[in-house]
Amino acid sequence: MSVPLALLGLLDREPSYGYDLKRDYDTYFGRGKPLPFGQVYATLGRLARDGKVSAGQSEPGAGPDRKRYAITPRGRQEVEAWLAEPVAAEPYLQTVLFTKVVLALMLGHDAAGYLDAQRATHMRRMRELAEIRRGGELVDMLLADHGMFHLEADLRWIDATSARLTALAETVRPA
Repeated sequence: MSVPLALLGLLDREPSYGYDLKRDYDTYFGRGKPLPFGQVYATLGRLARDGKVSAGQSEPGAGPDRKRYAITPRGRQEVEAWLAEPVAAEPYLQTVLFTKVVLALMLGHDAAGYLDAQRATHMRRMRELAEIRRGGELVDMLLADHGMFHLEADLRWIDATSARLTALAETVRPA
């Protein structure tokens, strides 16, 4: 997730205070990983430095003084270009899962046991996502679907790799 571009996109809707941007980011994009306030303001500072947002004058609020941020034409142009660019197609051909299996085989460790443990971890997470899908709001349901589909693909890979462990071990172990 590109935090600067997400914040620019939120500002493209309307000028906002940092607190409001954090709340909206966490509501839509920060599921399970809320954005720290420090990161919001550091990012806004860099965006202002780069001419992508402008900061209004400090205004008194219920707490410390605050600034309303607005997107600039340069920032808007960057958001539009980013939205028009497709995300790189996944999966990448090198993953942590694959690396662990190959290293386990190279080192004589229990790769099958690792795959079984990973399968159990994936299944546990799928149950959590299924629960979110049953009782969540639409945004939560769609994010859970996305995660579930990726986990299903990983499980298919785990099954296919488990079936080929002997051949893979012969390929990666030194002669």
